[in-house]
Amino acid sequence: MAKGGFPGMGGMNMNNLMKQAQKMQKQMQEKQEELGEKTLEMTSGGGAVKVVITGKKEIKELKLNPDVVDPEDVEMLEDLIMSAVNEAIRQVEEMYNNEMGKMSGGMGMGF
Repeated sequence: MAKGGFPGMGGMNMNNLMKQAQKMQKQMQEKQEELGEKTLEMTSGGGAVKVVITGKKEIKELKLNPDVVDPEDVEMLEDLIMSAVNEAIRQVEEMYNNEMGKMSGGMGMGF
């Protein structure tokens, strides 16, 4: 066995492995911060409800088309809002998974 190496590791020593892990951790942290600053906009009901969400899953804006506000059908409006919010959250999670998957190089690290 080579000094500082492990069998089957191609002579890679522990220091290099640790440096690479630290570099990757720093890059991932920076990417998470970058993604947290992004915003996504989702709509439902053909634009009747609009949600703007940040990468930190914080709702920044919720707009309702006045035509969709029907006092006789509050349940429909609630469904449209829920649909837009859930889709916005799903899109943020997909954005994170895509970006972090690129960084981890398919190493199976779930985020």
